[in-house]
Amino acid sequence: MAQMNRRRALQLLAALGTTGLAAGCGSGNDDGEQTGSGSPIKVGLIVPGSGANKAIGDEITNGFQLFLSMRGQQIAGHPVTLVTAEEGDTAATGKAAVDRLLKEGVLALTGVVSPTVMTGIKDAVEEARVPLLGSNASPSTLQGVVYIWRTSYVLTEPGEALGEYLRQKLDASSRIAIFGTRGLGSQDVVKGLRRAYERGRRLTEDPIFTDDDPNPSRTLYSGPIRKALERKPDAVFCHYSGAQAVQFVKQLYALGYRGPIYAPGFLTEGTALDQLDDGEKGRERKLIQSYGIETALNYSADLNNTANRIFASAYRKTFNSAPTTYAMASYDAALVLDKAIRLAGSNPSPQQVNLALGKVGQVDSPRGTWQFNQTRTPQQKWYLRRVQTDGRLLSNVVINELATLG
Repeated sequence: MAQMNRRRALQLLAALGTTGLAAGCGSGNDDGEQTGSGSPIKVGLIVPGSGANKAIGDEITNGFQLFLSMRGQQIAGHPVTLVTAEEGDTAATGKAAVDRLLKEGVLALTGVVSPTVMTGIKDAVEEARVPLLGSNASPSTLQGVVYIWRTSYVLTEPGEALGEYLRQKLDASSRIAIFGTRGLGSQDVVKGLRRAYERGRRLTEDPIFTDDDPNPSRTLYSGPIRKALERKPDAVFCHYSGAQAVQFVKQLYALGYRGPIYAPGFLTEGTALDQLDDGEKGRERKLIQSYGIETALNYSADLNNTANRIFASAYRKTFNSAPTTYAMASYDAALVLDKAIRLAGSNPSPQQVNLALGKVGQVDSPRGTWQFNQTRTPQQKWYLRRVQTDGRLLSNVVINELATLG
């Protein structure tokens, strides 16, 4: 389907409303029958309410709440109270959020944006024996867990998906300038890139890790970029999101780079792409169109499957914006929890729900069908997205499938 038609179709679906669509998807149990006789339950949502990650936290909140609104504020026939706790950005603030939600008597936990927080709350969650469905990318060091599940992905995977693609696309002598922030996230992404790319060849440039400043100045990346451009790279690979992504791309172009950019999808996810789009006559839009930005992600709002048409239409109608991978993964966390609670019985304990999570099987998701692997993360498809004009706006448009990872 043409890009313009895809967008128009989603807009028309949104204009028609979501009631009929939700019914078609099944607004109650798995055979479509609405039930509401279960006892009330509480679910704890851990998200940042301020700071650099607030936008991601908002998307995660939106995704979970959208599922509830489409199911009559129920999960598996149980009326749900969603209790939110502030994540913060340290292990201590994350643990405080977990402790508060446990005192509320939650049946399960979800959310968590920061890899640092996820690592920091591991022991508290495992000791409490309450399942946590993490809905953002998690570090590869999070191993040996029983009660922590992820509906997003492990941070090595976007680098791995792109590494194989670049190995096939670029000449072996190509120089790739690699950028990212200091911290677990970029280290994992680069690790995945190396794992897939360095099969019979090697990356000749050392990664350049920059300050992890949530509000970067207009010159923060200038020094590292100048240093990299002296080597005349054939391509740039980078790991940034939000305000950092916007400033990095702007400064890269301002300093004269004229070549392709490759990155995990959050470089252009959410509001970042809107801020990079300076209009039809804008300089940055012309550079993006001329030289290209391609990203790897497990989701795009234009995926053409029934589950995504329902989800994307409802999301646009409710929040007046396109859904992101963060919202999708949180929506899926609610979907998986719904399935697990049905399997666990009418009055489940957290331990019974956790056991049932291992039995949910295939999940019919907006991203496409996936299932949990042995490490409690999704086995799923990865997509290559290119920034292109879709109507009058820049959009992330899926152009190919890259790999199935997990």
